Amino acid sequence: MGQGGEPRRAQAYDGELGAAVARAQEGDEEAFAVAYRLVQPGLLGYVRGLVGEDAEDVASEAWLEIARDLGRFRGDGPGFRGWTATIARHRALDHLRRRRVRPQAATLEQDVLELPGPYSTHDQALESMTTERALDLVRRLPRDQAEAVLLRVVVGLDGPAAARVLGKRPGAVRTAAYRGLKRLARQLEEEARGGAGER
Repeated sequence: MGQGGEPRRAQAYDGELGAAVARAQEGDEEAFAVAYRLVQPGLLGYVRGLVGEDAEDVASEAWLEIARDLGRFRGDGPGFRGWTATIARHRALDHLRRRRVRPQAATLEQDVLELPGPYSTHDQALESMTTERALDLVRRLPRDQAEAVLLRVVVGLDGPAAARVLGKRPGAVRTAAYRGLKRLARQLEEEARGGAGER
């Protein structure tokens, strides 16, 4: 994570993304392709964490809506990432409803914790794993924690932007992300201990 708790990868591309979106709104198809290339990997990871193997279909539906409504978007690069994540989340929830899979609501405990500082072992552990492996572990988390981790780490949204996507308060999203990352770190430690004992 970079300064202010925002993932470093997202910060590096925010200016380029904002410029591409502005040009795309003026009809520049190449600029839209640039925005797509910058946003799609994280967006697809987020959707995959929500719907699993149907992620590419759901992400495609989201991109159709994004392209259709691009002229109505107002904001910069980080705002565009948040806007696209909101659209993708709505398409994913619609997909889950169509499949009659009801999301399970998780209850947050009352204590409030802060997100770990920059360069935490949780973040380093997530960044070192393969994407598919990471998403498999994230899918095992309670839904609120999984979405918070996906939005913060995979999509690269800051706390307030992730909270807007989820319709929650930033503190609740920070708490869910922290707990999710902590749970992932415990899972990795347990697996590493188990793997070391098998040699």
